[in-house]
Amino acid sequence: MKNTILVLSILLFTVSVSFSQSIESKIRDFARKEYPNDSRMQDYVYKKQMSAYRYMQNVSDLEVKNIAVREYYEDYSMQQYTYDKQLAAKIYMKTVTDSEVKQIAYREYSNDYSMQKFTYDKQLSAKNYMKSVTNAAAKAKAKREYPNDYSMQKYIYDKLVY
Repeated sequence: MKNTILVLSILLFTVSVSFSQSIESKIRDFARKEYPNDSRMQDYVYKKQMSAYRYMQNVSDLEVKNIAVREYYEDYSMQQYTYDKQLAAKIYMKTVTDSEVKQIAYREYSNDYSMQKFTYDKQLSAKNYMKSVTNAAAKAKAKREYPNDYSMQKYIYDKLVY
C-alpha cells in the first residue's frame, strides 16, 4: 500500500513538473512570437504572463474565469484583465435596481457581464432621458418603433426633434 502511494505521488509530481515546464515553454513561445527581435521585451512579457497565469490559477469565480479563458485562450495577461473586468461588472449587475433595464442588458449579453453593465448604464440613461422629453408625438413614434430599447428611442426622438 505504501509503495502504491509512493509511486502515485512520484507520478503526480512528475506530471505536475512536466505540465509546469510545458506552461513555461508555451509562455516563452508566446513572448517570442510577440517580440521576435527584442529579448528584453520577451523577458518582460514572459514575467507578466507567468504572473497572470499564477493569478488565473487561483481565481474563485469559475464562471467568470471561463469567460476570460474563452476570449483569450493563450494570453494569460488578457485573461487576468478580462477576469477582473468581468467580475467587477458581475458584482455591479447584482446591485442594479431597474429590473426592466436589467432584463434588456441580460437579453442582449447573457454571457458577458461587462457588456451587460455597459448596456444597463446606456439604457438606463436613455430611459431617464425619455422620461424627461416634451415632444409627445416624437416620443410616441420612438416608443412605437423601439418599444424595448430606450437607446434607440432616444436616437429616434433626437433625430425627429433636432
